Order: sequence, then C-alpha cells, then structure tokens
Amino acid sequence: MYKRLVVKIGTNVISRNDRLAEDVVQDIVNQVVGLRAQGIEVLLITSGAIATGKGLVALHGASATAERQVFAAVGQIGLMSLYSKFFDAKGHRCGQVLVTKGDFRDKQHYANMKSCFENLLRENIIPVVNENDAISISKLVFTDNDELAGLIASQLDVDAVIFLSSVNGVLKEEVTIPEIREEDIASFERYVTDTKSTGGRGGMLTKFAIARRLMAHGITVHVVSGKRGHVLIDIVEGKPLGTKFVPTKKISAVKRRLAYSEGLSVGVVYVDAGAEKVLRSGKSNSLLPVGVRKIEGEFKKGDTIEIRNEAGKKLGYGVAQYGADEAGILVGKKGARALIHYNYMVISD
Repeated sequence: MYKRLVVKIGTNVISRNDRLAEDVVQDIVNQVVGLRAQGIEVLLITSGAIATGKGLVALHGASATAERQVFAAVGQIGLMSLYSKFFDAKGHRCGQVLVTKGDFRDKQHYANMKSCFENLLRENIIPVVNENDAISISKLVFTDNDELAGLIASQLDVDAVIFLSSVNGVLKEEVTIPEIREEDIASFERYVTDTKSTGGRGGMLTKFAIARRLMAHGITVHVVSGKRGHVLIDIVEGKPLGTKFVPTKKISAVKRRLAYSEGLSVGVVYVDAGAEKVLRSGKSNSLLPVGVRKIEGEFKKGDTIEIRNEAGKKLGYGVAQYGADEAGILVGKKGARALIHYNYMVISD
C-alpha cells in the first residue's frame, strides 16, 4: 500500500479547447479525497494555467514570452479557484505552491520548499503545485511538469508517481505494455517516441526518462490515461492500468535529490584518473582533495556540485562539505578532509 503519492496531471487531461474541463478536475479531486480517507498523502502537480489563460484573455501582437506570462498569470487564478471550490465542497483544503527551477538550485529555497510541503501534508492540506510560468522564462525552465513531478518525488519520501496522461502508458503495436521492470527497461526504449502532446511540453519520451531515473532510486511510476474515471483509486488498489514501472531497490532521500541535479549544480570539480576509478568502484568511497585536479564555480558548503573526469565527462553529483575558496587551496593535497562524503554523492552508471 502506498503511503505518499505524487500525481501529475497533464494539460490535455485537464483542459478541452483551451478551457478547463471541470468534470475532470472534480473527478480527480474526489479521488484524492478518497485516497486521503485511506490515509494516503497526495501531492498534485498540475498543468493547465497557460491553457486556461488562453480561454480567458485575448492578446493582440504580444510576443511569445509576453503571451506565456499573461496567460499563466491569469490562468493560474482560474485553475486554483476550481481546485479550491471542489476541495472545499468535500471538506478539504488545498494550498497553492508555485516553484521555479532555480528553487531547486538554491539550498535555502530547496529546504524552504520541502518544509512547506511537509507542513501542508501534516495539516491535512493537499499541495497543488505548478511551475511559476509567469516568471519562468529563462533557461531555468522545467522541461515540463513531468520533470517537476520527478524533482518533487526525489525531494520527499514518496512511494510512487502517477502520470495522468492523454495516452494509456507505453504502447507496443498499439497495445499498452502493462509492466516494465527496472532490470528490463533498456529493452523497451524502442517503443517510445518523442512526440509531444498537443498543448503541453511533455511527451512519453520525457516520462520514460523520468520513470527510469525514479525507478533507479526506488520509486514506482505509473503512466496511465487521465481520462479514465476512478483511475487513482484503481491504481492504489492494484488494478493493472496503463504502464507500471517497477523498481528493485530503495536509496536515501539525499541521493534521490542528487540524482535529479541535472542543470541545478552551482560548481564543478574535476578529478584525476585514480579518483575516477575509486569513485566508480561501487564501494563507499568519499572524494578527497588529493584526487581533485581543479574546481570551477563559486559554491558554498552544502551546495550541489558536479563531478567530472579529466576529459570533462560528467561522473555524477555531490554535496560540497566546504566552499570553493577552501577547496581551491586544498586541490591535490594529501591528508585533507573529504570534499564530498560518500553519503552525499551519486555516481552515474
């Protein structure tokens, strides 16, 4: 039985013709309330703000960036109003959390965000999360809300992520593949295309990549049609719907977060061949300054930094045990304390 879920709702699930599909939103809310009655905590990651805004505002001659900002700012109000109305009708409260990719880079923002989610859940308030599209217009934009769902799942002690999509999972010759196990996932890649959903930024290729990463860190993933009624309840009850990605192991919350550090690190440490071999050995080895060739970036203690070999190939990520100034002084020196402790490091396969 799952105890904590992340549910991501796609744009094409929640909207029709640039307007919110109220019946779909109401059905999802009713299911979430039903899960809460079973003691299951749910975080909703919802798309739909921009699509909703398009149905409320007519713009003339605006740039693509301006359209995104205005539609998101106006549409987010309508989106949350609907969630609030339906949750209130069931005697439950929901709370809006808008985030940017930069929030996952900043140590304090990350801690504050995690604390916010935990506090809402403790008070039996359902977090409703979306990217802050009104201000997320730089290179620090999530690939889509699928990526955001994966980041939040890695941040919290989540058992499973459910992607409510416009398609019913991974298809092989138009038939849904019911289950993909972690050890077999490579053999299913050929069935996944990079076709994007109409109105959204995501697609099955993105979901497959995120599912692969989440599985590697002990989180089950479901990709299922969001148009089907009662779908969340049925999944929790174990009914075979959509495609289920099944992991084989569990890892710590810290390493889950580090596994999702692509584009979020604030510095780089380059290691020599000896250090690379030690880190790739699979043993519990920390990164010592003696194996460091050089560092880049102005990072502080507690920041996430990328680990690369001498050729510049990414090896993984870790949490700096001290800042860039001290690290620069200790580069190549024996006997110095670890720059990255094993418990706060993830090395890619």
